[in-house]
Amino acid sequence: MTNMPPSCDIFCTVVDNYGDAAVCWRLARQLATEHGWQVRLWIDDPAPLARLAPDFVTGPVAVRLWPDPWPTAGEADDVADVVIEAFACELPPTYVEAMAARSRPPVWLNLEYLSAETWVAGCHGLPSPHPRLPLVKNFYFPGFDAGTGGLLREHDYEAWRGHFDEAAFRAEFGLPRKAPDEITISLFSYANPAWPRLVEGWTDSPRPIRVLRPGCTEDSRTEGNLSLHSLPFLPQQRYDELLWTCDLNFVRGEDSFVRAQWAGRPFVWQIYPQAQDAHLPKLEAFLAIHPAGKVLRPFWLAWNGVGQLNWEKFATSLPALEDPMRRWSKTLAGRPDLAAGLVQFCLPRLK
Repeated sequence: MTNMPPSCDIFCTVVDNYGDAAVCWRLARQLATEHGWQVRLWIDDPAPLARLAPDFVTGPVAVRLWPDPWPTAGEADDVADVVIEAFACELPPTYVEAMAARSRPPVWLNLEYLSAETWVAGCHGLPSPHPRLPLVKNFYFPGFDAGTGGLLREHDYEAWRGHFDEAAFRAEFGLPRKAPDEITISLFSYANPAWPRLVEGWTDSPRPIRVLRPGCTEDSRTEGNLSLHSLPFLPQQRYDELLWTCDLNFVRGEDSFVRAQWAGRPFVWQIYPQAQDAHLPKLEAFLAIHPAGKVLRPFWLAWNGVGQLNWEKFATSLPALEDPMRRWSKTLAGRPDLAAGLVQFCLPRLK
């Protein structure tokens, strides 16, 4: 290695929704801004980035459209020092051949999906030799304990949050001042058959409930004690501000799930549904490690299709959830973040 900062190619395929692009963009931006790496993000559909990070074109990461097919003429010198395939996307064969043609093969990582399952720590960092070429790929697992790769969290997160003006945020989106007994809720979810039951519980709530729905195209309306507000789709940084504004956050998938934990407020997770309920063990695994897991479990399972949703009972637990949520956030923040851990994993292998 020279004194030049490492170069890094991140490959991302957008399967559906925003999670793949959101995680890859956060990682790419952190590697570039906080660690000085030269990063290219190869993505097959840049449209989600236009909503998640509207300024990505002028940002520190070179975003490139993933060509299909990849050019047949592969130059070994154009292969990055670190190659990250996100979520087991398959690299172009010609690019892999160029990786093998380098005098020093790149560090090759498969960035996996986030899970709290117990087997993750044992698989984090494991090598997988290529069956034909002199290349080795390592599995890199995000996670919640010291045996994993950690979670994405910007170094200036707390400073940025410290300057947040909640009153200005509410005024910007036409929201009235918060009433003393109001419960402010953000809702970011997949289609959910439990939605009518939840609206019924909110409508009959003895306390006023204001629900903020980013990216919702429905008209804002009031039903009983419930006020539903549609907000525009919020870029990543503005979405964090929404989480800080609310007393309770409904989140989905992976990226917003992690951001809700940094916010340190009570939240409800709708995990990405998989065939044959393969997602439910992952949900249970997280509940098993969270200090408030026993309290959260009935409502979370019902929101994910197992059992009857009972908003009235869950609402009474919200005050008791505030302290464990803050403590959980501080515990996670005391561990290395994913980008920093990835850098430390790669540097010895780049020598």
